[in-house]
Amino acid sequence: MHEPQITDDLIAAHGLSSDEYQTILDIIGRTPSFTELGIFSAMWNEHCSYKSSKKWLRTLPTEGHQVICGPGENAGVVDIGDGQAVVFKMESHNHPSYIEPYQGAATGMGGILRDVFTMGARPIAAMNALSFGSPDHPKTKSLVAGVVAGIGGYGNCFGVPMVGGEVRFDPAYNGNCLVNAFAAGLADADKIFYSAASGIGMPVVYLGAKTGRDGVGGATMASAEFDDTIEEKRPTVQVGDPFTEKRLLEACLELMASGAVISIQDMGAAGLTCSAVEMGDKGGLGVSLNLDAVPVREDGMTAYEMMLSESQERMLMVLRPEKQAEAEAIFAKWDLDFAVVGQTIAEDRFIIRHGGEVKADLPLSNLSGAAPEYDRPWQATPPAPDLDPVPEIDPIDALKALIAAPNYAGKSWVYGQYDQTVMADTVRTPGLGAGIVRVHGTNKGLAFTSDVTPRYVAANPVEGGKQAVAEAYRNLTAVGALPLATTDNLNFGNPEKPHIMGQLVGALKGIGAACAALDMPIVSGNVSLYNETDGQPILPTPTIGAVGLIADLDHRITGTARAGHVLLMLGEMQGHLGQSAVLAEVFNRTDGDAPPVDLAAEAMAGAFIRDQIDWIDACTDISDGGLALAAFELALAGDVGLTLDPADTPTLFGEDQGRYLIACSFDKAEALMIAAGQAGLTLASVGRFGGETVKVGPCEAELSELRLIYETAFADALT
Repeated sequence: MHEPQITDDLIAAHGLSSDEYQTILDIIGRTPSFTELGIFSAMWNEHCSYKSSKKWLRTLPTEGHQVICGPGENAGVVDIGDGQAVVFKMESHNHPSYIEPYQGAATGMGGILRDVFTMGARPIAAMNALSFGSPDHPKTKSLVAGVVAGIGGYGNCFGVPMVGGEVRFDPAYNGNCLVNAFAAGLADADKIFYSAASGIGMPVVYLGAKTGRDGVGGATMASAEFDDTIEEKRPTVQVGDPFTEKRLLEACLELMASGAVISIQDMGAAGLTCSAVEMGDKGGLGVSLNLDAVPVREDGMTAYEMMLSESQERMLMVLRPEKQAEAEAIFAKWDLDFAVVGQTIAEDRFIIRHGGEVKADLPLSNLSGAAPEYDRPWQATPPAPDLDPVPEIDPIDALKALIAAPNYAGKSWVYGQYDQTVMADTVRTPGLGAGIVRVHGTNKGLAFTSDVTPRYVAANPVEGGKQAVAEAYRNLTAVGALPLATTDNLNFGNPEKPHIMGQLVGALKGIGAACAALDMPIVSGNVSLYNETDGQPILPTPTIGAVGLIADLDHRITGTARAGHVLLMLGEMQGHLGQSAVLAEVFNRTDGDAPPVDLAAEAMAGAFIRDQIDWIDACTDISDGGLALAAFELALAGDVGLTLDPADTPTLFGEDQGRYLIACSFDKAEALMIAAGQAGLTLASVGRFGGETVKVGPCEAELSELRLIYETAFADALT
């Protein structure tokens, strides 16, 4: 087949700048073939190379006594004791989900699950963090319905419990929704599988489903802004098959147990290209592939299409040759393709043959190691102006406005479509705070949460970055878990714009400071840039996924608020209303600064909560909506009325950080107050539980009335 001529337009269509193309010419000393151009495009796009963010990602804390494997592999690995490890990562599927909501979200789930079981871990939990445009935007309802159905359709069929996540709405996401998928798995700490190839002349084996044309160029598409050609990008969205993925999981784990695997890599973004290059580069080896051996499901596929296809449910492995027959039998049993498609070579080459011709012959290490790295100009976000006065409001009317807003209403319409208890180890389902899964066969638990407040990051990227980590820390602490580590999903606009790059830099500074102070190193993650449509960027959304350990599930914070319980607030109250939920939902304002985060105070408060677990019946952190919304959610969970003593707007709805609400008996409250005083912390009574109403100062409403608003508002607005 005649290959296209390399032109300036073709180079630009592959997302390469003229300077980057010149670098390619300098590296290979000739004009690249069409297939070679595609390979460079795949490896050097933003999605795969992190060329705009690498400099700043290196500043993050990634090590700790608990870390077995940090960033750079398919997923991070953290020690949880007893010879066991938790393997986890969060990754975006934003652009595909906007173009084709069901398949975009479904294949995002499939990809993150493969990242986990590629490391030798059986997935045990999933979360998703979703950001959509305004509820009244013409596309929002269909995007929400498609994305939620895609996540549920894939995750439910595969068989992994959905234990947490978040859903938000803002006009900034009208043209670019965000779908961030998280998965975690369990593995033996001494049986982790890595992607670095080793040994010369070792078979390179293709595993899983057949290759088609779906997803060709997907990584490049994910590294560009949207414009009015968006519908033309629909063919770059992959199609997922969760039942094939389930078989692939079982086959891979069985294969790993056989001792046949030298290295293994998921075929995710850029498919066969990225997986082969990464395995070779990490092992200091070259790779030679014969595409005639690749299992395909479509006739007439070219080398270019096969190398850039992002068909799902596929793996690439370097195999011990003496185990080939045994390995092939395992995959035959699971009715999956198994094909030797190449070998490792000593030379630093990436050689692609197809139809008896060499379609690509490139220096392999340059595809990864020589990828561009930019120190992009950046501008710090200017300080937010002082907050204009906020009038006093009827606290019950304000609470009703919050719980009637899709951002703060109950999300059972979403998580009710997900299987939350498959595998029978879910201890705490979604709905209030972190989810918990039992470590199978033990009495240990793992807690999971996902957090970020984009309006904080937009107003003050450094404090917003800190807050995302700090809230994750609090959510884990509030169930009695010791926070272990984090994964980040950094969603921003076009980094070539200095103010957008400044948001990324500021957020990473805040995230790094918080991860270090709270001993929650970053062990994996993903960067998603160019989230813009027609030049309009999303809110900066650096999502933090975090994992915590509960050493003994009998020793955790499990209860609910009950009649007669006292409501205590741990932490200092300043009444910070800047960028608050009540400001946005009641007054339609987004002014003021983000609340400051005192990391030392966060660590002290978290340690206090974990030390006093036996005295705490129920606990939640205070975040969006302040004291009033957090207290209402505790009352709702316990199905009991509530009286709050404070009645002024700043105290009720301020979003000062580092605070928790505790429900307990009067005797326990007295003991906790003494302990807090000894620890130098502020712990004050702010209310009590009982009756059937929610009473704030002179205002009150029936709990049943508020429950109806909270439980129906989301579906009413989005269906």
